[in-house]
Amino acid sequence: MSLYLHKSHNVSCLIYHIVCPTKYRRIVISKHIDQTIKSICLEIAKRYDIHFLEIGADKDYAHFLVQSVPMMLPKNIVQTIKSITARMVLKTHPEVRKDLWGGAFWTSGCFINTISRNGSESAIADYVKNQGTEKGYLRLHRDTPTLFDNTL
Repeated sequence: MSLYLHKSHNVSCLIYHIVCPTKYRRIVISKHIDQTIKSICLEIAKRYDIHFLEIGADKDYAHFLVQSVPMMLPKNIVQTIKSITARMVLKTHPEVRKDLWGGAFWTSGCFINTISRNGSESAIADYVKNQGTEKGYLRLHRDTPTLFDNTL
């Protein structure tokens, strides 16, 4: 769930929906790679002002619902996510290289959209959660309830 981020001189709630296709739209994102991407993103959140609200992946693209601060440009958020995840996925899953020649995991472009906290955040979060899932969804944040839980 998004929060108001309080910094020394501002309070913000900037939420972005980012879609990153794999290079050549190759079908390379398996359950193991999906889990690797999610764990890498949780590590990114510890080092940068990027909070991952939801992550959903299908076979040839990944959706990220992220929140950040005004000092981080959307371009830099995307660049950080794509570069670190690509480097670590290719390092931990070298078998992916046979389908993705040239050493790139993501395409050079992406889709990015701003999301309103009061409007369509829950609709987009549900959409992101349901990417590539046929039965169950492996929850990104297991320890904290979200707006989307029925327990609230």
